[in-house]
Amino acid sequence: MAEDLKLTADTKEGKYKEALPQIKALVDGEADMVANMANICAALKFGMNFFWVGFYVVKNDQLVLGPFQGPVACTRINMGKGVCGTAWQKKETIIVADVDAFPGHIACSSRSKSEIVLPIMDPQNNVIGVFDVDSDELNSFDKTDELYLSKIINLLKF
Repeated sequence: MAEDLKLTADTKEGKYKEALPQIKALVDGEADMVANMANICAALKFGMNFFWVGFYVVKNDQLVLGPFQGPVACTRINMGKGVCGTAWQKKETIIVADVDAFPGHIACSSRSKSEIVLPIMDPQNNVIGVFDVDSDELNSFDKTDELYLSKIINLLKF
């Protein structure tokens, strides 16, 4: 049985640098994508103390909720809707300092204040899902999060 993620660094980057090899060890050798997504969510939720962290997977022209940690979430999101649907449509990472200022933001939880969403691409450059992380504080995410969360989702094998 895997132990809880142990992060002792004082900085955000330091915590990510500690988390990355631990998450890699969790997913190495495991072929099941759902199991790997679930472990990534749990590791980041508790290791980084995120408010919400989870995956949405493209199914039948919608993003459908996948493994996550945190409060209940929206089950389906259309392309171009909210932060997740916009990241899917644009095929780019979106960092939102204040979700209330994002046009068309989908408020799954009123406690969510800032967000980062990264598209997950297959080898043919098609978006097959998004990785969504929310904070209950404003302006929580930056390029450091984008860099390390990208490295983490790149550990998934498609």
